[in-house]
Amino acid sequence: MDKLSALAVFESLSSGVRLDIYRLLVKVGPEGLVAGEISSTLAVPPTNLSFHLKALTNAQLLSVVQEGRFQRYRANLTLMHDLIAYLTEECCAGHPEQCADICPPLSCQTAPAIPTPA
Repeated sequence: MDKLSALAVFESLSSGVRLDIYRLLVKVGPEGLVAGEISSTLAVPPTNLSFHLKALTNAQLLSVVQEGRFQRYRANLTLMHDLIAYLTEECCAGHPEQCADICPPLSCQTAPAIPTPA
């Protein structure tokens, strides 16, 4: 991940509604939700929701798949793990193992390992 990509993610999540959408989709996991389920769960009007889903999709935080008349949205967890790795790659001067006591491990087991310098 580079600085511009990280900025795009942060910009997209700077809306409280978009942050709520992303967190909801992380919570439900790989099955995701269709737009109507997101709308009813978060009490966001469909027209407003559409705007936010488009912003999150454009930032690649969400993936979307057409299922008949519906669109199913899923959180892009890989992108979030990449962002976390980008933010912490210089942890403890490039030696993240030194920060083990102050940096809790990610709760998801699919997080990429942060390379340490040889």
